[in-house]
Amino acid sequence: MGILKGLKILDFSALLPGPMATMIFADLGAEVIHVESSKRVDLTRIMPPYDEDHEAYIHQHLNRSKKSLTLNLKAPEAIEIVKTLVQEYDVIIEGFRPGVMQRLGIGYETLKEVNPKLIYCAITGYGQTGPYSNRPGHDNNYLALAGVLDYSRHKDKKPVSMGIQLADIAGGTMHAAIGVLAAALHREKTGEGQFVDISMTDAVFSLNAMYGSAYIGGGRVPQPEQEILNGGSYYDFYKTKDGRFFSVGSLEPQFRRLLCEALDIPELIDNTFNDSYYTQIRFKEAVHDAFLSKTYNEWLEVFNEDFEGCVEPVLTFPEACEHPQLQARGMIVEIPKNDGTTQKQIASAFKFDGVNPAYKHVGAKLGEHNEEVLTSLGYSAEQINALQEKGVLE
Repeated sequence: MGILKGLKILDFSALLPGPMATMIFADLGAEVIHVESSKRVDLTRIMPPYDEDHEAYIHQHLNRSKKSLTLNLKAPEAIEIVKTLVQEYDVIIEGFRPGVMQRLGIGYETLKEVNPKLIYCAITGYGQTGPYSNRPGHDNNYLALAGVLDYSRHKDKKPVSMGIQLADIAGGTMHAAIGVLAAALHREKTGEGQFVDISMTDAVFSLNAMYGSAYIGGGRVPQPEQEILNGGSYYDFYKTKDGRFFSVGSLEPQFRRLLCEALDIPELIDNTFNDSYYTQIRFKEAVHDAFLSKTYNEWLEVFNEDFEGCVEPVLTFPEACEHPQLQARGMIVEIPKNDGTTQKQIASAFKFDGVNPAYKHVGAKLGEHNEEVLTSLGYSAEQINALQEKGVLE
């Protein structure tokens, strides 16, 4: 049934951070209604590729197991529907700029009068306070302002746009999920609801755990390609003879020994971080040169499943999907579709003893559950039709 059975969430968010957080909750058994609008463009609904029904795969993944309710939140009748839902769906996650939900009449202060136990989580770029609180932004903007990108690059090179959205997911999604669950635990103990203010910039700033703490505590400014874990040591990526790459993380002495033996540079086994910067650079150059001597497949034979020196190939995503470790962990699952077929999606990463994630269906069509949700609230078919004709249900 899911470890979060009983948690009921109204999701007013779009794009990535909020929907991914509520997807995690839905996977773990929470009941989620995604409150949407046909007039508010959600890029994940229109980003290709699409399935045979012209539904975007990205949206079908992020919104699986959720019900879709379309409301015109500028209509008083829609606000009443939300207030009725909040009596039972007592967790809200939204991603509007500060003040928008208040102006619509469904901000935290208003809704907690309806349900004092309400947990209300607002995910924004910069938080509810401060001079940037109403400033628009995206993932790379938050990373830039949080001081992450400057030392996460090669010297004299621009920062690289990552394939995953670090600020959105590690910043927004994960911190929102933790915040909501912490508030839910607090509510269990005290009966009190909470307002959870998640700033993606705050969150990724807090991820500067190693080099940020070294600067704040000791005044050492992190520099591009000069720190142990950002390319300043041999902890790095190395090109093979045929242009593929391997990751090397062999920092500890026992792993460094295995690396040197595998690369046939045993004379450098005793190289340590206490040696001079020049010696460290020479060691990295030796690792670089060694990798260029063989092809990717030749190195795969060397760094096989029995090798324990922290060296792994840089896989393409299709290769990662086929990797025996990820397959053994069941990280690709079949999700039901309305037509009786299934769609392959990335699985939940959470594993519990005896409780499995619950995958009900792929992301719903826009407004697919309008009638079901309103009927559960006591609306008649005639009332639902009237709301539809009036434009309350978009």
